[in-house]
Amino acid sequence: MAKRIIKTYDQEFRSQAVKLAQEIGGHKAATELGLPDSTIYTWVKAFKGGRLEAKDAVHTPSNALSLNEELIELKKRVKELDKENHHLKEVNEFLEEASAFFAASRRKSTKNRD
Repeated sequence: MAKRIIKTYDQEFRSQAVKLAQEIGGHKAATELGLPDSTIYTWVKAFKGGRLEAKDAVHTPSNALSLNEELIELKKRVKELDKENHHLKEVNEFLEEASAFFAASRRKSTKNRD
């Protein structure tokens, strides 16, 4: 039975590989570095997902555009969440006031019974 050799690559190598893949394409970078295409694509995907830090990684126009679109979407989401948070704070305040009102009226009614 053949023994499988598992290679590990340091962070710097992976960062440089991602940079190269962004410059010349994943397939060419994999061929040039002697790596399987799937390895390069996994590293690029990890970089895009924020799980791999690639120092000095190149942002191509299409990559920059998708990052800009993602930023716009995230800003919209933050704005929506801020509105929802503000609304929930108002509702919570109202419920606290209502709770205090009913607690006070309950105390009054028990005093009047005595």
